[in-house]
Amino acid sequence: MKKYNVAVLGATGAVGQEMLNILAEYDIPVNTLLPLASARSAGSTIRFKGEDIVIREAKDDAFAGMDFVLGAVEKDQSKQFAPAIVKSGAVFIDNSSAFRMDPDVPLVVPEINGEDARANHGIISNPNCSTIITAMAIAGIARLSPIRTMVACTYQAVSGAGQNGLIELENQMKALAEGKPVERKVFPHQIALNVIPFIGSLTDNDYTDEEMKMQNEGRKILHLPELKVTCACVRVPVMRSHSIAVTLRTERAVSVDEANEAIRSFPGCRLIEDYEGRCYPTPLDTSGQDLVWVGRVRRDLTDDNGLTLWCCGDQIRKGAASNAVQILQYLIRE
Repeated sequence: MKKYNVAVLGATGAVGQEMLNILAEYDIPVNTLLPLASARSAGSTIRFKGEDIVIREAKDDAFAGMDFVLGAVEKDQSKQFAPAIVKSGAVFIDNSSAFRMDPDVPLVVPEINGEDARANHGIISNPNCSTIITAMAIAGIARLSPIRTMVACTYQAVSGAGQNGLIELENQMKALAEGKPVERKVFPHQIALNVIPFIGSLTDNDYTDEEMKMQNEGRKILHLPELKVTCACVRVPVMRSHSIAVTLRTERAVSVDEANEAIRSFPGCRLIEDYEGRCYPTPLDTSGQDLVWVGRVRRDLTDDNGLTLWCCGDQIRKGAASNAVQILQYLIRE
């Protein structure tokens, strides 16, 4: 079996660490693993398949000899290192938003549009976490009839803000339990025992850039260039796994039974009809695994061609790290 040289750019962050775990879990045939991070982390070690591997500083000359680079850094760093990665001959699978809307860069969820990955020019983008989870939940329905419009409300875990988001919620819950003042640095307001209906930066149409990703990225992934989406993104005091309430309108009426069967048979999805006596998933159900769980599929009462559903998925795994590794896996299988 051929083995591949794989670098993880941003190996010490929450998503980077998960990428390392999933490379091992999926038994990707890795010849050389190269963890890359800032100068501050260089020289320390990480465990991979029972071995201690030294972290190297991310520099332009660090990518020589790599076949794949998994990116788990912010978009400015992705833009900084992308030219050197492409020049090295490696394929850059980037988790940031840097290249998602570039028409020359595939935006890929392997179960939905894996074939797009083959048309890369050295860079493949991983979609936004909520977009991945939502697209997985509705892709089977879209194959029955094109989706024309969608209304979505995301309930996003603090893991979406990285390791510091997890720490902030933990610290705030502890402070509240001990009757101490609550400190905030990551989120604009206290997140413990609260929700914040604003994620990202405001755009000209009064939606945030996070909310617009659902339409812009959804069009590209699902190959539905006319898809219209209204989205509200809400940060909730959940550690891990995002949840999304979705109402969609298809070109023709799709029955609930048809929709259920499409979801049930779609790779990477789990339809919840009777799980522990309930018809819906929760974030805790879906944490630590890669399936997108979908439940409460029902007829929309405002439109004869509409359906409403609820879905949950692990933001760090399928919403980020696992999807990137699955893209790599798809390419080596092809």
